Amino acid sequence: MQIEGLTDWLALAALCLITAGLASWLLAPRRGSSGAANGALAAGRAPVLLFDGDRLLDATAPGRALVPGDMDGSDWQGLRQALAERFPDLPPNPPEADTAPTVLGGARAGESLTLEQISGITRLELHDARAQPTNAPSREAETLRMALDDAPYPAWQVDDEGRIGQFNAAYRKLLAHVHGKQARPDAPLFTPTFDPQAETGRERVAIDLPDGDTRLWYDVSMVRHDGFRQFFATDINAVVSAEIAQRNFVQTLAKTFAQLSIGLAIFDRNRQLALFNPALIDLTNLPADFLSARPNLLTFFDRLRDNRVMPEPKNYGSWRHQMADLVAAADDGRYQETWSLASGSVYSVSGRPHPDGAVAFLFEDITAEVTLTRRFRSDVELGQSILDRLDTAIAVFSPSGVLTLANRAYRDLWGVDPDGSFAEVSVQDCMRVWQDRCAATPVWGEIRDFLGSPEARTEWGARVVLSSGETLDCTVSPVHSGATMVSFARTETRATGAARRMDATLSLPD
Repeated sequence: MQIEGLTDWLALAALCLITAGLASWLLAPRRGSSGAANGALAAGRAPVLLFDGDRLLDATAPGRALVPGDMDGSDWQGLRQALAERFPDLPPNPPEADTAPTVLGGARAGESLTLEQISGITRLELHDARAQPTNAPSREAETLRMALDDAPYPAWQVDDEGRIGQFNAAYRKLLAHVHGKQARPDAPLFTPTFDPQAETGRERVAIDLPDGDTRLWYDVSMVRHDGFRQFFATDINAVVSAEIAQRNFVQTLAKTFAQLSIGLAIFDRNRQLALFNPALIDLTNLPADFLSARPNLLTFFDRLRDNRVMPEPKNYGSWRHQMADLVAAADDGRYQETWSLASGSVYSVSGRPHPDGAVAFLFEDITAEVTLTRRFRSDVELGQSILDRLDTAIAVFSPSGVLTLANRAYRDLWGVDPDGSFAEVSVQDCMRVWQDRCAATPVWGEIRDFLGSPEARTEWGARVVLSSGETLDCTVSPVHSGATMVSFARTETRATGAARRMDATLSLPD
């Protein structure tokens, strides 16, 4: 039993050796091949293919690259389609019986195809007389060729007549994706506009897919060699999409900025004007061509000074230092100033830091607001001066019971100055003063209740007596917005005023 088992193993080993020797012999070049072809095969460049029927059995690396892996049909049909232009006489099917070597001429000068069948195995060998002979195998060249074929980006060659030569698997896959699996190798794919005589070139190329809605973007570069040009295409769809998104975002911002009434000037990290809106032109009277030329920050403010759109500096010698301090404050977000111009306009100018070292300046015309504020302050001062001319002491309390206004007669009567206190003065604080300087009376409690009651508010009055014995007529009146006015008039003062008005009436001419 052991002898029989050993015999089986020896027979299996012999069969493997015979098979390996037969495959090596079939893949080796024929003796009738030229020296150039022998050298090309030794370097791993001669395409040799073995077929078992119409199925690819084995091949060298260049031979396997001739058979498209993404085409329909058998391996033989795929090879025939790939070589249809170069070898139109290649039969549609492999030979059915052993045949002697048959040499088929190629469409290109110097190319031929040797076809033979041995023991049911069809052998094809492609010869190229233009191949340079070499006596030593080049593993480095084969490694580079494999790396190029496995590259994820398309690479291809175009001869001086404009015909596409070799290409890698990524190009073949893209060709099938755009034109279908049955596409011919010379089907138009990339259409760069390089100068045919240029040594190098680079440009962005778009490929339209059959659906008409999709575009593929590639960055195509070219390098010229002797007799052909080598092309490489890099997928930049993500870059193009990001650029489109950025462009749309900038356009949206520009439309938004165009509607603002606040002038906007953004300077990049190099302190050059990068973005401005139409309101800046209106507020600063700077010409659009000057702003479009992207002036630097100091030139921008120099022009503002020349146009009298910023306060005139007191010392021109320290102007540059002031601008440096301005930029430093804007970088920290601390710059906030109000410019009162010679024209009467008032601008609020602020500086804000932005990412990547940029800085933005905002120019807002606050002339109307400042004018309104000044007018309101003038009206308040006028009203206060009128109240101060009255002999009647007047105090006005808000709905919450806080003293908001008092005239000079009130301050003189009660010996207090509410405006000199930083804290709010309440009606309780005032009542304590009134109680200290007057005889006991329930009037103060009634005033407190009147201030706390929002309903049934009608004017009423009462008489109070000072500690000195002087009598005061106290009048409590509701005024606008829920406020309350409390007035104190000396009795004799009121009588004197009434007598004066009577005398004035009697002295009028008939």
